[in-house]
Amino acid sequence: MYLPHFGLTQLPFTLTPNTGFFFGLEPHVEALQVLQMALETGEGFIKVTGEVGTGKTLVCRKLLNDLPSQFQCAYIPNPYLTPAELRWAVAADLGIEINESLDQQQLTRLIYERLLDLNERGYQVVLVIDEAQALPDESLEALRLFTNLETESRKLLQVVLFGQQELDERLNQVKLRQLRQRITFSYHLRPLNWDEVQAYMNHRLKVAGAQTDPIFAEKESKLIATAARGIPRLVNILAHKSLLLCYGEGLKRVSATHCKQAIDDTEDASKPDLSVMNVKPKAGMIVLVGLVITIIVGLNFSSAACCSNWFARIGELL
Repeated sequence: MYLPHFGLTQLPFTLTPNTGFFFGLEPHVEALQVLQMALETGEGFIKVTGEVGTGKTLVCRKLLNDLPSQFQCAYIPNPYLTPAELRWAVAADLGIEINESLDQQQLTRLIYERLLDLNERGYQVVLVIDEAQALPDESLEALRLFTNLETESRKLLQVVLFGQQELDERLNQVKLRQLRQRITFSYHLRPLNWDEVQAYMNHRLKVAGAQTDPIFAEKESKLIATAARGIPRLVNILAHKSLLLCYGEGLKRVSATHCKQAIDDTEDASKPDLSVMNVKPKAGMIVLVGLVITIIVGLNFSSAACCSNWFARIGELL
């Protein structure tokens, strides 16, 4: 692999949401600030949405890692659950001793008693659900009923939903209007702009151990940002492939050609207009074209077909 070649100690552009690589980009920081402020109020649902790959799971894990000690958290990463399965999952995460003979009413009662106990001991309980767009409608309604559990002064449970934009479409259904009205805070993660992408890539390389001059120059960062549409997951894929191509040629800095090849090899990447991105042929290629033209003129080729073939070949090289 290319780690020793670039002086890296770990892969900088993996797809796993690793909080060790967390970078204080504006959309991610704002999302965390909204979440922290919302949790301080102690009531209602909190919702964070965003396009696939914009960093929702990373923000979710960062939130879980940074929760103050007075918070007791239940985390459900895979919410494609029926209402009954959802109750079992919440009970297990809250540390409730349960057995399969319990019916749903008894299980709900145990959850309520556990929430009361934690409240009396000074804890705020938060249920965090990732990929919330996968929750069936019946389970979303079960979540709303969970938030009915309360004392005279406060709710016993807050719910944080992380989901794709389809979650908003789901919540716009008339039958889910009661849950929608309980969403007290929400935030939508936007894609990164190109200079944020450049800072993001340089940060990840630095965390991974890079100590030399920037491996990706501004032009190459802009190419990747455009092709990735500012989506961090796609940025990681394109940057990783570009490093592989650069390493394969024994070079230390990624070129626009490497980026273009990585873009062509990635199905979901947008194919940028290279003229807009100011990507020009290499100097060596320009010299080669000049030499070919000189040879053609110098030898005084009379065959127009021959000249045509030469220029066709030049077009292929470019």
